[in-house]
Amino acid sequence: MTTRVTVLTGAGVSTGAGIPDFRGPRGVWTLRPDRARLLEIDVFMNDRALREEGWRDWREHPAWQSHPTDAHRALARLGEAGVLEALLTQNIDGLHQAGGSRPADVIELHGALGTTSCMVCGAGPMATADVLARLDTEPDPRCAGCGGILKPDVVYFGEPLPPAALDRAVRAAEACDVMVAIGTTLTVFPVASLPGVALDSGASLVLVNAEPTAYDRYADEVVREPIETAVPSLVERWLDA
Repeated sequence: MTTRVTVLTGAGVSTGAGIPDFRGPRGVWTLRPDRARLLEIDVFMNDRALREEGWRDWREHPAWQSHPTDAHRALARLGEAGVLEALLTQNIDGLHQAGGSRPADVIELHGALGTTSCMVCGAGPMATADVLARLDTEPDPRCAGCGGILKPDVVYFGEPLPPAALDRAVRAAEACDVMVAIGTTLTVFPVASLPGVALDSGASLVLVNAEPTAYDRYADEVVREPIETAVPSLVERWLDA
């Protein structure tokens, strides 16, 4: 019988690709707590100066120059082998798809940086890279159709998670035999509740994270090894099961 695996990834899975996490010891918000304000939806919508600053931050985001790691590529193999129930991610960088994961397998719970939409008329998605190319002449980019505020398709603080994505994630947590959470502090809800959903449904839980989480006591296995080596090893185990 094939073991069905649901994967949940957080920022830690992409640090090896040069994208810093947010809440780790050297995280973006640990070092600069003020930067978190740029991702508050009320601030973005109502403060033009901070909205322009936020757009400049997106233009400099390391995701534009990053490449998938061995961990991303290993997780793609689960989908290829038919072992993967779903790949749930809190990341917005698109590295799972770039690493070979099928788009249909990836559930982007916090949205995606690669596309942008209008907050007024809903036009989009349009390529964020094309919007960023306008910033030198249009620091507060607007919708060509209605003049409304544009925003990357990233879930900001104060916005709900995409309902369809969250529903799919819950179903994947309920359906798996193993849930593995990789590089996530499991502190941001509702995503942090998904390992509990899997446990309640009878799945085993594997955690791969450098720091302790609130779920460590419930996990069948806790891995502190570097993600780039730990994840390929775990994937080989499930492929051989």
